[in-house]
Amino acid sequence: MIKLDYKTKEQLIKLGEEKHLFLEGEILKNIDSESDIQFESYIKKCIERYDKMLQDDVNDKEKIKKQNQELKRIQEEIERVNEELLTSLKDAEEAKKTAEDDLDLLQKKNQYEMINNIVYGALTVIIGIGIVTTLLYIFAILVGKETQIIGSTWSNLLGILLTNAFSIVGTIMGVKYGNEKNENQSTSK
Repeated sequence: MIKLDYKTKEQLIKLGEEKHLFLEGEILKNIDSESDIQFESYIKKCIERYDKMLQDDVNDKEKIKKQNQELKRIQEEIERVNEELLTSLKDAEEAKKTAEDDLDLLQKKNQYEMINNIVYGALTVIIGIGIVTTLLYIFAILVGKETQIIGSTWSNLLGILLTNAFSIVGTIMGVKYGNEKNENQSTSK
């Protein structure tokens, strides 16, 4: 046991009363109060404060432990939500790409249908005019009418129609080739 002189005891008590500074720790159990009631009261007060401080530390540690558990749970939840967001983002990007591909395919289909309609229409007109002109020429020959004007007109008309037919087909093929070339360049980027 540690024995303190009267002056030291008095200074410790005064320090506790005036500045609220007290001894703490395991040393309190080893100080002999020597039946000094005032110093014994001081030691009891020190022990009570120290025990309260230890209990507060335990409570704080439990509180911190609970907070850490809650933070860990929140972090796990955030990670789970982030994973879901990344998955959703991937799905959205895939859906966007699919929609763009479908739109591109639909535009190409519409272009090809339009080209087919133009070709069929142009060929129908060309063939129709060619047939009508040929029938008129044949009719003029059979009836015995002058066919020199009709023949040259028929020849010129068939030449023009044939030229226009090739022009239409060439234009359509150029458009088709240009679209394919643009698609290859855009996919290679």
